[in-house]
Amino acid sequence: MTTEEKIEQLHEKREQARLGGGQERIDRQHEKGKMTARERVEKLVDPGSFRELDPFVTHRATGFGVEERKPLGDSVVTGWGEIDGRRVYLFSQDFTVFGGSLSEVHAEKVCKVMDLAMKNGAPVIGLNDSGGARIQEGVVSLAGYAHIFLRNVLASGVVPQISAIMGPCAGGAVYSPAMTDFILMTQDTSHMFITGPQVVKEVTREEVSFDELGGAMTHASKSGVAHFAAENEEHCLGLIRQLLGFVPQNNMEDPPFVPTDDPQDRMDEELKTVVPDSPTRPYDTRDVIRRVVDDGQFLEIHEHWAQNIVVGFGRFGGHATGIVANQPAVLAGVLDIDASRKAARFVRFCDAFNVPLVTFVDVPGFLPGVDQEHNGIILNGAKLLWAYCEATVPKVTIITRKAYGGAYDVMSSKHIRGDISYAWPTSEIAVMGPEGAVNIIFRKEIAAADDPEAEKARLVEAYREQFANPYVAAGRGYVDDVIEPQQTRPRIIEALEVLQNKRDTNPPKKHGNIPL
Repeated sequence: MTTEEKIEQLHEKREQARLGGGQERIDRQHEKGKMTARERVEKLVDPGSFRELDPFVTHRATGFGVEERKPLGDSVVTGWGEIDGRRVYLFSQDFTVFGGSLSEVHAEKVCKVMDLAMKNGAPVIGLNDSGGARIQEGVVSLAGYAHIFLRNVLASGVVPQISAIMGPCAGGAVYSPAMTDFILMTQDTSHMFITGPQVVKEVTREEVSFDELGGAMTHASKSGVAHFAAENEEHCLGLIRQLLGFVPQNNMEDPPFVPTDDPQDRMDEELKTVVPDSPTRPYDTRDVIRRVVDDGQFLEIHEHWAQNIVVGFGRFGGHATGIVANQPAVLAGVLDIDASRKAARFVRFCDAFNVPLVTFVDVPGFLPGVDQEHNGIILNGAKLLWAYCEATVPKVTIITRKAYGGAYDVMSSKHIRGDISYAWPTSEIAVMGPEGAVNIIFRKEIAAADDPEAEKARLVEAYREQFANPYVAAGRGYVDDVIEPQQTRPRIIEALEVLQNKRDTNPPKKHGNIPL
């Protein structure tokens, strides 16, 4: 063959690899409202930036007739590209080839890009659409999963890991996404579960659909497995790009800076009226967040799960920041098992990747109840306490209203290495609310009074005047300053600038034993 003929042969092979499992299977993928593996990659990364690895790899299995079918590239597309000019490594499972099932070479391709990401300090993105382990390869495919799991663990806290579930993800395959930092699912076209509906029916007699068992909204609102439930694949890929804009390339770098025209000294007078005068009336903490972040832009994480706490990313003066806020509009902002887990994991991510934390506090305490106690509120509440104690990134705290009991300590207080703490004049910092405190402290006096209700009201008011304010804490230096609500944005930006060169470390050790 001449050189020209050999180049033509190369072009033919590349086209063959691009077709994956063939046009018929590609058409079926489109009919389901799904893109192909390569279409997803091209939609995700900057135009023309994707460089594919191993497009000519073929599986090595024999038996069951698989040796007669050896599609180029096997069932996954791997390589690197750029998102907003920043390098990412990625793999995209190809459902048109053996249902996207994981083979020995499929796993090797994934491991190769993960190793490259670790060595070069760049995020790893996995686009999952697979029927699971390739049964024809037996234990070899199971070994392939284990090799990927190990790399997920080794990469954790070193480079950001993002998983998009864009089709089926079942059995052992779910554990790789579960160990990554963020999971996105697409509504109607993706599902995750350990065992499918048929097995569930056989074992427990329960009848459940794919979507009810492991659909996007199930995991986004009930289990907390999914951080985002995207409307469709295009929305999902857009969310990945948006998310990456807030995180650094690796644990040795700072998050990207994005210039803004939003003045750093901007004050919002309407913040004066966001928190109601009545301490029992709810308000949406997101109204506070959006009024103080750059351009009102806030990317909420876990929006549909444990809604009594809000976590997500915003920017202050162009700098990416993690935000944690109690949500008085849901369960009065109380901390429960799910809220503690949700916030703890987010705090630990931010700390691992040098993202400063701003915490808005309005918390009446931990949720009481038999169910909470029996399911481990002690253990799970300790996870959030541990996360804040362990974090060495800059931490700024704003107490907007209630900060009661142990929950005051947990929510990034000065006592657990919170750096700068401000309180609004509307804040109440105490062991508990006035009603509960009076019922305990003055139980006998109220019972002996001629008019118990009037005596209780008098004592509640006296307690409120003495303790339900920020000045006792401020008098001891537990709060650095009491600020007017409209000053919140400039004071946060100023605090983050002061803390920009913060240096703090934990004692040398292999690792702590976080209460799991």
